[in-house]
Amino acid sequence: MLSRRRLLAAMPLLAAPVGLGCQAKGEAELAPIAMTSPAPPLRGVDLSSTLQAESAGQKYKDKGKSAPVERLLAARGANVMRLRVWVNPSSGGYDLASAIELARRARGAGMGVLLDLHYSDTWADNAHQTTPAAWADMDWHTLAATVRTYTRDTVRAFAAQGIPLDMVQIGNEVTNGMLWPNGQVHFTQGDHWEGFVELLRAGLEGAAEGSSSELRTLVHVDNSGEGVDIYSFYDRLAAVDIRFDVIALSYYPFWHGSLAALQTNLTDLANRYGKDVLVVETAYPWKLPPEGDEGQHLVTKVGQLPDGTRFPPTPQGQAAFFDALRTVIARVPGGHGLGFLAWEPAWVPGVPWTFGGVNPYSNLTMFDWSGTGLPSLSTFGG
Repeated sequence: MLSRRRLLAAMPLLAAPVGLGCQAKGEAELAPIAMTSPAPPLRGVDLSSTLQAESAGQKYKDKGKSAPVERLLAARGANVMRLRVWVNPSSGGYDLASAIELARRARGAGMGVLLDLHYSDTWADNAHQTTPAAWADMDWHTLAATVRTYTRDTVRAFAAQGIPLDMVQIGNEVTNGMLWPNGQVHFTQGDHWEGFVELLRAGLEGAAEGSSSELRTLVHVDNSGEGVDIYSFYDRLAAVDIRFDVIALSYYPFWHGSLAALQTNLTDLANRYGKDVLVVETAYPWKLPPEGDEGQHLVTKVGQLPDGTRFPPTPQGQAAFFDALRTVIARVPGGHGLGFLAWEPAWVPGVPWTFGGVNPYSNLTMFDWSGTGLPSLSTFGG
């Protein structure tokens, strides 16, 4: 297993802002907000939708300058890019070729790369883990062998392009298993862990086989908030000797609760398992949607935000939320607070959630709807 010190030493370093373009005129940008909290080792972004946004004509700017979005973020201090990969997406996008292209751009901007394998042809999360169509008729053991080979070959594909991965995530929000029904955990008649454990082990073995250098592995769940049993999942993995490096969690306050609850869970996880913990997905609103447009957004009112009085849904409130999140991570005992990744901070209107649909996420970005950087970009600073 790759230690955190060795991981950070191996990742590209940001010596200075990289390749920013010319200054744009006539912009009205909000003043940056200085972070008061310690900077965690990893301060990252999931930029998986970048190619679709660029195809739709989206451009980005920050501090009066225009540049590719990954270079603007790297100039602010972001040091890792997360990229999701679907097995065979029916409508294009999020495939291996796209991820390799974005990984190359990440390296060019001085960022490390975290691969998020969904093991599906579409979105995979705690409520959806659809087996790829090409794998749908496989039995449990054949499916495990396929997962191992697929993972190995996918990891090798990045190394073959001269962009070896720093981290790999085996499944996305696998709280309830993956590759259903073979790898489903919870059924009405009871829980069945055997299939999921075999599939997870196969993915971890494939990742190790595919990397010629040491690669840090993540197991990612979604239940980071208040009143959840986060321990039975990781206890079960420990009981069957599933070996991985980082506990990864999603934390969306409008679903998962307050920062205080997150602090409790991260502290307890680090103490219980002695592993680094990473908030691998997070976001916070910088505005509420216009009246009449609420149905197309995930967050539509302050009441959805457990710390909404402290961090109102404004550009300044969003920046203050990320400052507080950095403090939470810094307080994880044993130095096990690895960091955070903002999920799709550049997914402004123009690129739908599903192909042909709307984007309900667009008020949770870190760029405004013109593509101008918001004060929360300061959170990536060291």
